[in-house]
Amino acid sequence: MKKKLLYALAGCVLAYCGWTVLQAQNSSLKVPAGAAYLTTITDATTGAFSSRSVITLHADHSLTAIDSAQGGDRGGLGTQFSSQMGAWRTSPGAGVVARTLDFSFPNAGIARVDYNFTTINGDQVSGTITLTVFPINADPQGSGGTVVGTFNFSGQRVNAS
Repeated sequence: MKKKLLYALAGCVLAYCGWTVLQAQNSSLKVPAGAAYLTTITDATTGAFSSRSVITLHADHSLTAIDSAQGGDRGGLGTQFSSQMGAWRTSPGAGVVARTLDFSFPNAGIARVDYNFTTINGDQVSGTITLTVFPINADPQGSGGTVVGTFNFSGQRVNAS
């Protein structure tokens, strides 16, 4: 009986130690939940300016993004679409991955925006964006869809003062 109790206690200690090691790895990413970043977005192929956006990583792991090109044609830069909402998580390799959805992208039912933050800290972010469209009756979280754009982004944290 004492041996079983000792093994159970040792298992709990090992599980706790493993959990704290994993938490320490995630905390080293320094993801400031609740932070908003003003970004510049460029076409990944040509490097041409696409838009500016504000991306906010909320503490509950939700993400919102607004973009200067949304809402219509603005000097040839804009397309009719709305703000995006979604979720983010830390990535095992490094950084953060996120996914947002938009239901008003032109000529598509649903637009999915996949973010890969390769740099993220208290002051700066950078990474890539993949824009994929799906018919309205499709599953935008599954495979498929049509990739309509790939972009790079970089930016700095928005400060209240």
